[in-house]
Amino acid sequence: MKKIKVKTRKGVSRRFHVTGAGKIMRRIQNRRHLRNNKSKKAIRNYRIPVEVTGKFAVKIRKMLGLA
Repeated sequence: MKKIKVKTRKGVSRRFHVTGAGKIMRRIQNRRHLRNNKSKKAIRNYRIPVEVTGKFAVKIRKMLGLA
């Protein structure tokens, strides 16, 4: 029997990326608008991607077709 190909969830593939080491990275929320209220330090820190861990990372890995 042929194996069924797993389709990737396109929304997930746009929002998350996998590093060479296999970590799943995401962007930090709250950076789109209302930036005047936020400190410059906070706005700078929003640029840095954050690692996704735990059960959520396992789910995302499945949605990307990596598991």
